[in-house]
Parts: sequence; structure tokens; C-alpha cells
Amino acid sequence: QVQLVESGGGLVQPGGSLRLSCTASGSAGSINVMGWYHQRPGNQRELVATIRSNDGRTVYGGSVKGRFTISRDNAENTVYLQMNSLKPEDTAVYYCNYNALSYNYASIANYWGQGTQVTVSS
Repeated sequence: QVQLVESGGGLVQPGGSLRLSCTASGSAGSINVMGWYHQRPGNQRELVATIRSNDGRTVYGGSVKGRFTISRDNAENTVYLQMNSLKPEDTAVYYCNYNALSYNYASIANYWGQGTQVTVSS
């Protein structure tokens, strides 16, 4: 069982920056992918960015490329999302995700955090 604790959300002006953190307690799978998804009101949850534990491979959603950077500290089971040049359309609830994989990359379990609100407004 994996539990995820998120922090770092808040209110920021357009053009500003925020850093989100997510720490996993427990572990699952031989490999894991940790990352962030966001959900705007009335919309489905969408990919922001993910990073894999064994090789650091990253995937970014199209709307955040070049502005957001995901990183992780495997020793601390923590993933970070540095968000720069924030726009009002980045306003959403941001959810941390932990996807446990087998050694051959098959998904075996999926966990979500409670979500943290990010609001970009002047």
C-alpha cells in the first residue's frame, strides 16, 4: 500500500512560480512512475508530467512543456514539480500519482494523492 502526501499549492500571479512536492510512504512494484495530473472544473484529469524511478525518463503534457520541470529524489520517495511562467489556465487541482510497475513495465497498482489547489490569478 502506498500513501501520497502533497504540498506546495496556493495562489500565484500570472508569470509566477510554484513548486509542488509529493512524498510516497511505502512502495510497490519493481519500478514506479510518479507524477502529476491536473483537473480543471468540469474537465477530466489530464497528464501534467511523470518520471520513472529506474531511468528518470520523463513525459510532459503538451500545455506545460518548456514551463514545468519534474524531478525526483528516490532516496526520499519524493517527486517535485517546478512550475514556472504560470498562466491562469494552469489553475486546477493537481493530483500526485504513483503507478507501480512490474520488472517488464506492466502496471500492477495505481495510487492517487488527495490533490492540492493551484490558482493563478492577479
